[in-house]
Amino acid sequence: MFRTGTEESLNILVLNCGTASVKFQVAAVDPERLAIDGHHSLARGAVGPVGGEAELLVNLPGRPVEHKTVWPSTHEAAVRRIIEWCHDAGLFFDAVGHRLLHGGERFTRPTLIDESVIASLEILQELSPLHSGPGLAGVRVARAAFNSDIPMVAVFDTAFHVTMPERACLYPLPRDLGRRLGLRRFGSHGISYRWLVSRYSHLAGIPESRATFVAFHLGEGCSAAAIAGGKSIDTSMGLTPQDGLVMGTRSGDVDASVLTYLARTQGLTPEEIDHLLNEESGLKGLSGLSHDMRELLGRAKDHPGARLAVDTFCYRARKYLGAYIAALGGADAVVFSGGIGENLPAVRARICEGMEWCGLEIDPEANRRTVGTEGEIGARRARLRAFVIPTDEEAVIARETAACLLQMTGYGRSSLRTARL
Repeated sequence: MFRTGTEESLNILVLNCGTASVKFQVAAVDPERLAIDGHHSLARGAVGPVGGEAELLVNLPGRPVEHKTVWPSTHEAAVRRIIEWCHDAGLFFDAVGHRLLHGGERFTRPTLIDESVIASLEILQELSPLHSGPGLAGVRVARAAFNSDIPMVAVFDTAFHVTMPERACLYPLPRDLGRRLGLRRFGSHGISYRWLVSRYSHLAGIPESRATFVAFHLGEGCSAAAIAGGKSIDTSMGLTPQDGLVMGTRSGDVDASVLTYLARTQGLTPEEIDHLLNEESGLKGLSGLSHDMRELLGRAKDHPGARLAVDTFCYRARKYLGAYIAALGGADAVVFSGGIGENLPAVRARICEGMEWCGLEIDPEANRRTVGTEGEIGARRARLRAFVIPTDEEAVIARETAACLLQMTGYGRSSLRTARL
C-alpha cells in the first residue's frame, strides 16, 4: 500500500488518453506548493498501442521498469487495465485528472467533471473525434470505477491558447457565421506548452512573465506556438488538431479549395475527406512508406518519398519558426519538445538550417548528445538560444487538478476524501 510522504499531500491519478496509447501517473502534490514542480511521482507508465497486443509499462521509483503484455482492444479496456494495476499496487487517490483536448469556448480552465460537463464534452467531440473520443472514454471508465467517491477534473489542451488576440485566432469568414458556429483557432498541445514555459523560465533564469520564445511540440501530432510573456499569442493548430505543421498522418495546412475539388471531382464524402486528411496524409502520405520519422530518416538516402517527407516536414516547421519570430517582434529562444523534438537531433538541425540571419545557430555536438533529456543546444555565440525540454503533461495535469479542487467551495484540503481502490 502506497501513501505520500505526508498526510497533507494529495494523490492524483492522471489519465492522458492519446489516439494510440494511454499514459498515466500517480502524483503526490503538495497543496501548499502548487508550482508545477511541487509534486513527486509515485508511479507512472503507459499502455499501448491500443487495439491489439500491447505493453503495460510501469515505472515505480527505485524499482526496475515493469513490462506486461496486455490486450486492450479499446481505450476503455486500457484505462480499466491501468486501474486494475493501481488496485494491485495498493495505491490511494484523492482525485483523478483527465487530459481533454478540446474545451471549445466554454472550458477555458480546469473544470470539475459532472454530468453536464460530460454532455458538453460529447458535443465538442465533433471538433476532434480522434482525440476527444479517447479522453471521454477515460472519463467514463474512471467514473464507473470510482462512482462519486473521489472528484475528477478535466484539464484542457486548448485552455493555454485563450490568450491569443482576435487577429491571430479568428478566421476571415463572415463575422456572424464565425461567431454563431464558434469557428476560430483554438490550438492544441497547451498542457505541454504550459510545462515548457515553466521549465524554460527556470533554465533561462527569468520569471515566466518574461518568457518570450517559439516552441515546437513535434511528435505524431505537431504544432508550433509563439509565446510572449509566458502566454500564447499564436499557434499553428486551428479549429481542430488537423491544421498547421506536417504530422505523422495529418496533412497540416492545405488550401481549403482542395477539399471542395476532391468532393466535386472524386465524389468524396465529408467523412472520406476527413479520413484522408487525418489518417492518410502527412509523412505517411508524402513518403508512401511510413508515418515514423525515425524510419524515414533511415531511408532518406535511398527512398525518394522518404526524403521528400523529411524535407517537407522540416521546411514547413522552419517557415513557422520565421513567422513566429516576426509575430513576436523578436524572440529570445526556440524550444523543442515532443517525441521527435526531444529525440531526433537531425530533425532539429534541419529545421534550424539557414536561420543565422535571426541569430539562431545550433551547436552540432550539443545537439547530438541531447536526446531525451533537457539541455541547451545553441551555439555559444548565437543571439537566439535553443533548448530541448522533454514535456511532462502529466505533471501539469496533476498540479492543475489539485489547484482546481482546492480553489472550489467545498473542496478544502481536509474535505477531500481519500478512496482506496
